Amino acid sequence: MDLWQLKIFVAVVDLQSFSKASETVNLSQPTVSTHIKELEDHFQCRLLDRLGKTTEPTKAGRILYKYSKQLLEIKDQTEVAMFDFLGQTRGELCIGGSTIPAGYILPRVMGPFMKAFPDVSLSLNTGDTHQIIHEVKRGRIELGIVGAKTEDPAIVQEKLLSDEMKLIVPCDHEWADKASVPCSELFTQAFISREKGSGTWQSILKSMDDGGYDSEKLKAGITMGSSIAVIQGILNHLGISILSTIAVEDYIQQKKLAALSVEGLDLNRFFYLTYHAKRVRSPICEKFIELAKARSKQQL
Repeated sequence: MDLWQLKIFVAVVDLQSFSKASETVNLSQPTVSTHIKELEDHFQCRLLDRLGKTTEPTKAGRILYKYSKQLLEIKDQTEVAMFDFLGQTRGELCIGGSTIPAGYILPRVMGPFMKAFPDVSLSLNTGDTHQIIHEVKRGRIELGIVGAKTEDPAIVQEKLLSDEMKLIVPCDHEWADKASVPCSELFTQAFISREKGSGTWQSILKSMDDGGYDSEKLKAGITMGSSIAVIQGILNHLGISILSTIAVEDYIQQKKLAALSVEGLDLNRFFYLTYHAKRVRSPICEKFIELAKARSKQQL
């Protein structure tokens, strides 16, 4: 048993396929099968079951998978720590962001970070808040930035940046010249909603419920999976919606959209640094967090 074999084994489990794993680790499928067979000979038990087109770990395989992930993480952390000690910060950092952070916040941190540490390889995963938190829990993402709090005890969150959400309407909408509208008026308009896992949407519904309004009465006939899609929907008069002002600042300056306050609703929220409660963060991750906090003080 060696770490390379464990990496291959983890790839097969993650991808549920010998062929997909072989592409990931740049080995032929027979070679991948040979390594798995050697692991099974070492432990004298079957580790994987081939079920039609998919491959799943046996009970023994699930145990090995758990500890293999930990060993590979320690190996990566060791290499990064040694390079950092030698003044040669290098390695990989996998980060993730929900729609607004991934599109508008993280790129403003990643640019300066890559200039400061050119030997670091960064990868950015995008999903809704629920998906990013799930990936952090699984260990596929070391650090996430999302727009909603979670009660999951496996996750630690820190406030990074405040965000003001506003009602967004087309520039030719009847409300476009107003500074604000009562919340009750929202229920008379076609409304574009976000998917249930969206941190933005969770914040909107919570604000309405906290304000004593029944959010279920919104005429939310259209659901879209990203802020970009919602913006295009508003521009094309499919409805109105509440969005982060970060996402629409260019459209407001171009006078294509207008932003209004909603009377009776607290639409202020935060974006949160999100990481696993029990995993030790790598030196690279710590440097990224430090820069993100410094940039956030300047509003990025």
